[in-house]
Amino acid sequence: MSQIVLYQPEEDVVLEVKLDKNTIWLSQQQIADLFGVQKSAISKHMKNIFGTGELVREQVVSKMETTAADGKRYKVDYYNLDLILSVGYRVNSRNATQFRQSRLSCVRYEVIIKKRTICHLLFFKLWEITVHYRILPKCLR
Repeated sequence: MSQIVLYQPEEDVVLEVKLDKNTIWLSQQQIADLFGVQKSAISKHMKNIFGTGELVREQVVSKMETTAADGKRYKVDYYNLDLILSVGYRVNSRNATQFRQSRLSCVRYEVIIKKRTICHLLFFKLWEITVHYRILPKCLR
């Protein structure tokens, strides 16, 4: 099931983001708008990403129908989050820097907060098991 979500990295940029198959999808023009660069810069980075084998085109590209300003429907290549992230780490612009910083915040949250919480839960669960079965280490008896 596809969804469309509005994303606004800056006041003058509003993107309609497609959500499908547990990822987001943007067209090449939307990626350029997101990072505040020309479409040709995105093309260059995509060519390098596919050329080096960093990503496989067939795994990150999906043809989707879109309605143009003239009302006609066209099939357009949309690129998933994996490619958007790869491009975002190559582009040199203020928007791309902000994007990288926001991604780092997400990664920090995932790694530090969530993993710490999981570790604490595991520690307390192990503690409950040791107390319940009276298998405390000698130093704690």
